[in-house]
Amino acid sequence: MEKEIVLTMRGIYKSFPNVKALQNIDFTLRKGEIHALMGENGAGKSTLIKVLTGVYTKDEGEIRIDGINDPITVRSPQEAQNYGISTVYQEVTLCPNLTVAENMFIGRGNGKVVKWKEMEKQAGALLESLGIPARPKQQLGSCSLAVQQMVAIARAVDTDCKVLILDEPTSSLDDKEVAMLFSLMRDLKDRGVGIIFVTHFLEQVYEVSDRITVLRNGELVGEYEIEKLPQVELVAKMMGKELESLSVIKKDSAAASAKKEPLYEAKDLSSSETKPFDFRIAKGEVNGFTGLLGSGRSESVRAIYGADRVTGGSVTMNGKPVKITSPKQAMKQGIGYLPENRRRDGIIADLSVRDNIILALQVMKGFFHPFSKAQAEAFADEYIKALDIKTASSDTPIKSLSGGNQQKVILARWLLTHPQYLILDEPTRGIDVGTKTEIQKLVLKLAEEGMSITFISSEIEEMLRTCSRLIVMRDRKIVGELTGDDLTQDHVMLTIAGGDK
Repeated sequence: MEKEIVLTMRGIYKSFPNVKALQNIDFTLRKGEIHALMGENGAGKSTLIKVLTGVYTKDEGEIRIDGINDPITVRSPQEAQNYGISTVYQEVTLCPNLTVAENMFIGRGNGKVVKWKEMEKQAGALLESLGIPARPKQQLGSCSLAVQQMVAIARAVDTDCKVLILDEPTSSLDDKEVAMLFSLMRDLKDRGVGIIFVTHFLEQVYEVSDRITVLRNGELVGEYEIEKLPQVELVAKMMGKELESLSVIKKDSAAASAKKEPLYEAKDLSSSETKPFDFRIAKGEVNGFTGLLGSGRSESVRAIYGADRVTGGSVTMNGKPVKITSPKQAMKQGIGYLPENRRRDGIIADLSVRDNIILALQVMKGFFHPFSKAQAEAFADEYIKALDIKTASSDTPIKSLSGGNQQKVILARWLLTHPQYLILDEPTRGIDVGTKTEIQKLVLKLAEEGMSITFISSEIEEMLRTCSRLIVMRDRKIVGELTGDDLTQDHVMLTIAGGDK
């Protein structure tokens, strides 16, 4: 029997300057259903949620909610709550210094005198009915993150919530806490609440969801019942590939024959953001981490570089034990790192192209021993020419350059330090095809000259063109390693999805 519909979104469009974020999106949520909203970075998931919750105003389309005859217009998150639409985000937005009960009822008194005993009694009854392990008088900050999220969910449910949006609720939880959260989600489902579940964890989607809607590049791929969409097909739909038509891209034999002598090797390396993992890279090898967004690709290389707090493991370089718990220690060992978010972690926007290029080498030398103006100019001019960086001069502020040229400046920064090992996280994201090809060719040229490179890209084809070995990740764990004839899109997607699931 088909469940009663609680929410429909039809023909939703939303554009920003130069970006069509949503194009003709349909979405349907039923009562008592857990509906996963899936898609890679830039697919439109967050924009659709923000349109539904009144953070963004849609350009076109209509939204209907159960119990209201006419289409609704949601102008703010408060209006969304009035319609019975509540959101619980990955980062809990409650007040840790207040009690659990105070957080559950804050802002709901309408100016009335607070009846503390009655509030605590109601909170206790709700916590007990939902199986949430917290006490009404307990300070929220003393609870685990999972319990804090569950309190936020209880608050939403107690405001007559019809549609509950859970945006990456499990990303910071351990397995036991995830199980607690899923138990609560199933309880709410039995009570008739429609739940939109946004996550990057494939295994969790198949454990708890009833349906999946897939978005890609701002467009609707489709809506599927969970039992009719095998995991590998979900991966294919998210990435925009059909398994039957995927071409096999074989590595060039010269690139595939990476030298066997290890340059960097880690055993049980872990950080504040990763579980323990082993990793090695040979001299002159190009390898890569692949997997869906949120799989742990970037977190793994940040652990290698010491950019996140290292919590365990041992590292050797050239066969000798070394300590790398900070970027400065990594730099001293000859490791360079081009981060995924160049605007936040890469460029210094107000500095010149020249100053951005010499930054890493200056850090290694020490700021009390600055380069002369002539030295800095010579370094900058050498790499502006070598990488064909389009800039009026080395004095030009880097923020004035195109994205592709900003990326080349950060590459120049690390090449100037002559690293033994270079980590490139999404080096070609958001840049034109011509510059992408230039960077791919440069990577292979540097490897031929003996540099070791770890390359991460969301585009599988790009990884296959540049890497001789791929480490496949899923749900923050390494689940496979592909080399030689196994370096095909079919094998990558099957491994990401978990074999033949």
